Amino acid sequence: MFLNRIPASALLLGLAGLVPFLWAALLVLDLFAVPDWPLPTVLGGDGRLIMIRYGGIILPFMSGVLWGFATNGTGRQAAAAYALSVLPALWWFLMPGEGVTSALINLMTGFIGLLILDYAFYRWDLAPQWWMSLRIQLTVIVLACLCIGVFL
Repeated sequence: MFLNRIPASALLLGLAGLVPFLWAALLVLDLFAVPDWPLPTVLGGDGRLIMIRYGGIILPFMSGVLWGFATNGTGRQAAAAYALSVLPALWWFLMPGEGVTSALINLMTGFIGLLILDYAFYRWDLAPQWWMSLRIQLTVIVLACLCIGVFL
């Protein structure tokens, strides 16, 4: 169904965007604790907080991507697409969580909702044909990392 070829640059940059989530998951799992490495402060500490900070950047970023796709629409479809495109950013603004666990769960909910919006934009022919091939892969990995943050 979603077997369209993903452009190499989109795939590589999408995978690169996973690095902070993966790094944070490794920190949560205590699989990359090297105390003598001179790492920047942002790369150390609590992996859950890194997930929250980075995920809180990515959800609004993806709203911008959807907004860009909405420009491909016309009439009512465009109006609906513009309105829906802001939901991931508004979700994070309104639902940041009251603690680490609730913030991570709200991020998980946000990324699941984002995938649903991705599919809607794809079905409306506003997104490229390869879009869901990329988004499903990236979202599964993001959700796996966030699950590590919530449950381990």
